[in-house]
Amino acid sequence: MFRRFSNDFAILSIFLDAFLISLTLRISYLIRPTLDGLSIFIRDIQIVPEIPTYFYFVFPLIWVIVFLSASVYDSSKNLRVADELNSIIMSSVLAGTIIAGLLFLSYREISRVLFLSFVLIAVVLLISYRLIYRLAYRKKFLRKVEEKRVLIIGAGLVGRQLEKKMRGFHTLGFKIVGFVDDNKDLIARKADVLGDLSEAVNITKNSYITDIVFALPQRAYDKVNRLVGELHSLPVRIWVIPDYFALALNQAAVLEFAGLPMIDLRAPALNEYQRMTKRLFDLMVTFPLIILATPIYALIAIAIKLDSPGPVFYHSQRVGENGRTFQMFKFRSMILDADKKLLQVTKYDKKGRMIHKNPNDPRVTRVGKLLRRTSLDELPQLINILKGDMSLVGPRPELPALVEKYEPWQRKRFSVPQGLTGWWQVNGRSDKPMHLHTEEDLYYIQHYSIWLDLQILLKTVWVVLRRKGAF
Repeated sequence: MFRRFSNDFAILSIFLDAFLISLTLRISYLIRPTLDGLSIFIRDIQIVPEIPTYFYFVFPLIWVIVFLSASVYDSSKNLRVADELNSIIMSSVLAGTIIAGLLFLSYREISRVLFLSFVLIAVVLLISYRLIYRLAYRKKFLRKVEEKRVLIIGAGLVGRQLEKKMRGFHTLGFKIVGFVDDNKDLIARKADVLGDLSEAVNITKNSYITDIVFALPQRAYDKVNRLVGELHSLPVRIWVIPDYFALALNQAAVLEFAGLPMIDLRAPALNEYQRMTKRLFDLMVTFPLIILATPIYALIAIAIKLDSPGPVFYHSQRVGENGRTFQMFKFRSMILDADKKLLQVTKYDKKGRMIHKNPNDPRVTRVGKLLRRTSLDELPQLINILKGDMSLVGPRPELPALVEKYEPWQRKRFSVPQGLTGWWQVNGRSDKPMHLHTEEDLYYIQHYSIWLDLQILLKTVWVVLRRKGAF
């Protein structure tokens, strides 16, 4: 049902990728002499050593195997452009690393400049023809996409969410014909609710339905079983969205054990590959930042000690990933024992909700105001990132007292590592009250990619420079 291209195109892509890798290796060899003198880091060479012939077969083979392992050729994966770009680039980096390791152990005559140009050109070519294919697919220059006429059994929350997501993938040929539901009120009010469950078979026949998706609550599963039996004789594909997904606080996953399908209701929002990539990215960025920021640490520490009595650092218990608590570090920006005076300065909005940040908080010191306006008070959290308590990007760690007031759906924000900055910070910061943060945190979780992290980090620099919403 969720297929972006045919098996024929997947097979064609394998051979085309292999050909492009071989071609790129040859191009890199031919253009290497022209790169002399372009940079002080590029050494001039008189003669480029000939590349062994078998490399033109080994390199493509390694690349294709990595792509197969990463499901790049799986037509049900990488439905969005961003997902496919992420998959190709990350897989190419892995393939390039494997090839570089093999060259280091066996054949060192290939120059680093030649190898880097080979990898870069290869990635550009592998992405380019796929983008051209997507454009041709979208503009219908290729053969017409087979229309999938979908009937959704259940017009409740799960059914409507499915409709919204399927409409977002209209290029795959989905056409939502309508819903069927036993709720008489929905039948009367909603024009797209075509009837009740007893009419599902006739609607399927008369509307030329190709795919049926059950999105009914668990209490209606006896009706599901009966209706599946009635639909069994019709040439339609049948899909079921278990209502158990609505019970999961995190992303659910379907696993198989001894031939039995099992639903993991607390599956991590990030898979192991994404988690590894995110952690590696955090370490690669955080280590240099801490080294560069050492003089700033020292100056801030001196300023805090001269401005007011008390420790340089402030640490507070926060809730992190999966509800685990940890000590989060900050530079102290308030007077000593500021927590004990919280009730004296607490304010509420018109709806009686607590305002957690006040631009005129009297507890903030003179140095503290500068640190908060420039977000320098957050610098010690780089230590939390090194320890693994936090990530560079993610939902902000929350106070346990506030988490206790969360609705169950809000706890989904703890399904990923909590971050130094996040989607909320670059889209409002303190200008938005706490009760509106969660929806943007969930947007980040649902759309996570390493490229989104990079986008948020770049936006964070701009937001900090503007000093918008920071106090």
